[in-house]
Amino acid sequence: MTPPKHIWSGNWEHESEEDARRRAEAEQTRLDHPEQPDPQEAPTTVGRTHYPPSDEPDTPAPGMSRGRVAALALITAVVIGGAAFAAGALLDNGGDNSRKIARPAALPAVSSRPLTPNRGQTRAGAIYQAASPAVVSIRTSSGSGTGFLVDNEGTLVTNDHVVETARTVQVKFGTDGSTITGTVKGTDPSSDLAVVHIAPSSIPAKTKPLQFADSSGVSVGDVAIAIGNPFGLDRTVTEGIVSSLGRTLRAPNNYQIDGVIQTDAAINPGNSGGPLLDDGGKVIGINSQIATNGISNGNVGIGFAVPSNTVRQVLPGLKDGRTVEHAWLGVETQTATSASSSGAQIAGVTTGGPAESAGIQSGDVVTEIDGQKVQDADQLSTIINSKAPGDHITLKVNRNGRDESVGVTLKNRPNTPATNTP
Repeated sequence: MTPPKHIWSGNWEHESEEDARRRAEAEQTRLDHPEQPDPQEAPTTVGRTHYPPSDEPDTPAPGMSRGRVAALALITAVVIGGAAFAAGALLDNGGDNSRKIARPAALPAVSSRPLTPNRGQTRAGAIYQAASPAVVSIRTSSGSGTGFLVDNEGTLVTNDHVVETARTVQVKFGTDGSTITGTVKGTDPSSDLAVVHIAPSSIPAKTKPLQFADSSGVSVGDVAIAIGNPFGLDRTVTEGIVSSLGRTLRAPNNYQIDGVIQTDAAINPGNSGGPLLDDGGKVIGINSQIATNGISNGNVGIGFAVPSNTVRQVLPGLKDGRTVEHAWLGVETQTATSASSSGAQIAGVTTGGPAESAGIQSGDVVTEIDGQKVQDADQLSTIINSKAPGDHITLKVNRNGRDESVGVTLKNRPNTPATNTP
């Protein structure tokens, strides 16, 4: 199975068990007829899954066909009302596109050393003891998720899809804590991140903010600890490892989040916005989505976290209430299908976008950007996300068998793409 790419639909439509059955049948047809084009190579979307109200977590069916197992659906790990639902170079401005303001410096990363457990204490226990007091539940009128304290000024970080359009949220430190009203200071749907502010005086005594590690130093196999509120169960801890790195997710506004961390630490509905920690108790990511099989709706050992380096870059601007800008090329792409070439094939060009202005055409295959090889569609998106609006780049494209160089000046991406475009 190819790595997950297209995760949420832009319309956030209801995904029923019938949808899962149809996806399973389509996957089985692809396995039975490998000579047919793989639908995964074309832009697709998967809607998020709704479940009936229940006082108890759903349990997986004990037996599942291969077809159903293959039909993984990715859902956000936030609890919505009675239904369960299981991030590049940035520039901030004050909402005025006529002038750019230098973005705030990224939050510093701190070095991390493994915590030493007390006698008779497990490593996970030591990490939980150190980090859990800073983890909170966040509730809106439509649902709830998780967040965590990052400074003594009352700054909390969570997912954009947890707060959605809310201006204020209800925050709680533990089941016995009082309910605190938090103000949503800023959101960035492109990285699925949000910042909430609470009065510093409302922070429980001796609560230490969590610190961010450098996620570029994370390796596959490293310890991963998740703390959150799955199914409303306050500050639950789960332990696993970093299963893979460099995954991509589809953000709430349908753009792509890069550098995502995959983990098998159990993440379930309600964990959204909670920290993923290393063995030193430092944050390496924010838990955002899980893969499900369309039946059990709960954890199947595949969870995804927005990397801490993305959070460190975005957070200062959101804390100041600034709008985050992201570089935009304005194309719809798919991985080149020719067996003799690699690259990102242009499947569509957005009207009025930078690519159209530069003469990029449907059918072109982008093989390099500023001399950097482009192997597939995801890599093109990753490279564009590493740029800033206003940057001038040079694309090497193969057009009808001939290589050409095309200069493009990137713009600030629209709030939502016309299609799944980098």
